[in-house]
Amino acid sequence: MAAVLIIEDEQRIRELVARVLADGGHDVVALATAMEGLQAVVKGGPDVVILDMGLPDLDGAELLKMIRAVSDVPVIVATARNEDRDIIRTLDAGADDYLVKPFSVDQLVARVRAVLRRVGSEGRSMPIVVGGLEIDAAAREAMLDGQLLELSPKEFDLLTFLAERAGEVVTKRELLAEVWRQPYGGTEKTVDVHLSWLRRKMGETAADSRYLQTVFGVGVKLVDPT
Repeated sequence: MAAVLIIEDEQRIRELVARVLADGGHDVVALATAMEGLQAVVKGGPDVVILDMGLPDLDGAELLKMIRAVSDVPVIVATARNEDRDIIRTLDAGADDYLVKPFSVDQLVARVRAVLRRVGSEGRSMPIVVGGLEIDAAAREAMLDGQLLELSPKEFDLLTFLAERAGEVVTKRELLAEVWRQPYGGTEKTVDVHLSWLRRKMGETAADSRYLQTVFGVGVKLVDPT
């Protein structure tokens, strides 16, 4: 499986996440301080890092900068900081994903799987499968019920991002930041238009949706309709 480094000072969370990931077959190292974590990144070469921001010896944001100076390892930030400015600043600083506490361990494990799919296992890209939808990120191809979907580059990126978080509600602001790389600007109408185009190509509508479901006032999620 993968080598996972957890940098989390709260012992209960650290041990719980480590146990679940280890039970899933991953090689897990769990540490409580920023400096220990940085040394592990430099020496151990993990496949993915789970990083808390409120560490006792150094703020996680500073540690993220240090990690990015020496490694391109995927970093999932798992923290209690839930302000938009913190999320945007952290993603802009190089985090690959952001999860706000409290969270379910199952959700965190799903995020780990998604990140590992993006980078590929031992250099090989793994397909993303949700019901009858299958996405080959490396080939940039999406199949629905065995039929190739003719998607624009941005439609493909949008669909892939949602599929990697299947079952989770994603806000339009997050989509603008992650898919369009517009954390400080852009209009949600852009997301609405691309979702409409994507639904049409997948044979559904907002009123009669199978995969792409709108959660009014919150965002959108991609689900397995089977």
